[in-house]
Amino acid sequence: MKEFERKQLLERVNREGATVGADIPERITVQGEEVDLQQFVFEIKRRDTVPAGERERVDRAKKNLRRERLQRLQRIEDGEVNYEEGERLVESIIGIDRALNALEQLGPANLESEAQAQEAADRKRWMTFLKKALGHKDTSHNTRGRL
Repeated sequence: MKEFERKQLLERVNREGATVGADIPERITVQGEEVDLQQFVFEIKRRDTVPAGERERVDRAKKNLRRERLQRLQRIEDGEVNYEEGERLVESIIGIDRALNALEQLGPANLESEAQAQEAADRKRWMTFLKKALGHKDTSHNTRGRL
């Protein structure tokens, strides 16, 4: 591969908005393992929040996708491939980026809403406990800020 072709491929990968309109690959080999990437991402995104048991799986998937992306990019940077293979690598890297973007969007927003819901539940339990401890019988009315 010629130097200008290599630079052109690298520029495509690093272009802002490269993932706009890009598809998440249906299947991809990540760290030597075949993954139904599109199905995995859609399955996770379909839920409102990522269950605690799935969070570890999602984090592991993101870590493996980042590692795979870096390895594919390195092959282009090192000039280990011809231009046609470089083109395929660029398309797969952009697809990985698209999947990572989709998975990253799940993170903080869902964690924040889960934390808020947990805090509200804790507050409610605490108020119920205080009412019972202080001998208040009617707990059906919302007495926000009062006992």
